[in-house]
Amino acid sequence: MQLNPPAQFSTEPSPFQRFTREAWSDLADSTPLPLTGEDVERISSLGDPMDLAEVDAIYRPISALLQMYVNSARRLSHDRHYFLREPHRPPVPFIIGVAGSVAVGKSSTARLLRELLRRWPNTPRVQLIATDGFLLPNAVLNERGIMAKKGFPESYDRMALMKFMADVKSGQSGVTAPVYSHLTYDIVPGEHEVVNQPDILIVEGLNVLQAARTAKDQTGAVAVSDYFDFSIYVDADQDHIESWYINRFLKLRSTAFSDENSYFRAYANLTDEEAVARAHDIWNTINLPNLTDNILPTRERATLVIRKGADHRVRELRLRKI
Repeated sequence: MQLNPPAQFSTEPSPFQRFTREAWSDLADSTPLPLTGEDVERISSLGDPMDLAEVDAIYRPISALLQMYVNSARRLSHDRHYFLREPHRPPVPFIIGVAGSVAVGKSSTARLLRELLRRWPNTPRVQLIATDGFLLPNAVLNERGIMAKKGFPESYDRMALMKFMADVKSGQSGVTAPVYSHLTYDIVPGEHEVVNQPDILIVEGLNVLQAARTAKDQTGAVAVSDYFDFSIYVDADQDHIESWYINRFLKLRSTAFSDENSYFRAYANLTDEEAVARAHDIWNTINLPNLTDNILPTRERATLVIRKGADHRVRELRLRKI
């Protein structure tokens, strides 16, 4: 049977192949959908609406595509060991990076992909790690005078994150990552997540696609993204992301902010007008500069760019050409 190629937006030279929503959803015909509506509702984050139709049209083909990449990586690893006459070793984890702005929906995307990928027979063990756990503790950020730049590249323990990535990619078992609490807005002392040789590890974070930063006259620097086998950037217009951030801020007043242990407890009793003003201020002074200066410039380094419209629905996808 001859398959018609999916429609694409432009024939201009580009390292990416573009797909409309409709063209991409056509790729789902031969791919199973193992999730239920209840699964999707549980995975979706506050302010990021997602339903089974969106999963069916967009994320089901992505999960199938990722399986092809995983299988190809395993075949290459096997052939390489055979060619070099190395002893047989279990395959190292296939690592997927998921990047994007605050409030764009990258956490929901990462959680959804975890659930889809772990239902494929070849990858039953899928883990998800957020780089929030590698943020410097608040005490250190305050000491360095960069508390207002939390989430910027300089606010992370880069050495710890790089060691974590290297250990995972070398196939070590029992690799640990610190735990971050969004309630207390800080690292949880003494708590760790354990990554134990999964088939796939998804690493989600604001700046995970950044290139290596080197000092003058230094060479050979390594970036977190160097350990990725596939990377995804979740994209949208800045005005839309700002609107989503403000709406999420308003909803959090009656949920997380109202908890007596919340770092943002003082925001729980703000009026709508006060909350909108405060959210605008946080967006304009912290989240927007981080997006424009640090996050958005990494978009073109992704393997797949998922672009959303104002309603959170995916409108187009750009897949890097092989």
